[in-house]
Amino acid sequence: MEMENETQQSKFRRICVFCGSSQGKKSSYQNAAIELGRELVSRNIDLVYGGGSIGLMGLVSQAVHDGGRHVIGVIPKTLMPRELIGETVGEVKAVAEMHQRKAEMAKHSDAFIALPGGYGTLEELLEVITWAQLGIHDKPEYVPCHESVASKLSWEAEQFGYSKTYDLSR
Repeated sequence: MEMENETQQSKFRRICVFCGSSQGKKSSYQNAAIELGRELVSRNIDLVYGGGSIGLMGLVSQAVHDGGRHVIGVIPKTLMPRELIGETVGEVKAVAEMHQRKAEMAKHSDAFIALPGGYGTLEELLEVITWAQLGIHDKPEYVPCHESVASKLSWEAEQFGYSKTYDLSR
């Protein structure tokens, strides 16, 4: 049973998670945030996220912090009164504005994962995808698929109606 207690190693040291500052309408969103946090811990991966202590952000950050991994939250000063409620976990970096937030999160991350969220989450994800297309970074992005996380390519294939066997390789 020693093998079960061993943590898995990943090529990623830190992963940025984009997600909502609300809990979402489905309990599966909350479960996915907690499960992702635990998975990062099991693979010895630190978290970079939007810095809020509420919603899915609060759940994923608390799960990673409770598991003993480092948490870096990056939050614009204007959002601090709204998204920092109660106790924060890990390191909180206050920045001037949203663009600086995304740049700072990208700088500290080896990959990106998006969980459910609103327009802000979508915008953050689209920007890092655009940066990859422009050659600004070569870090992988993953997005939600149904109730779990799947690769960006599978999600795109599903969203555009391609069969699962359709090859979308670049």
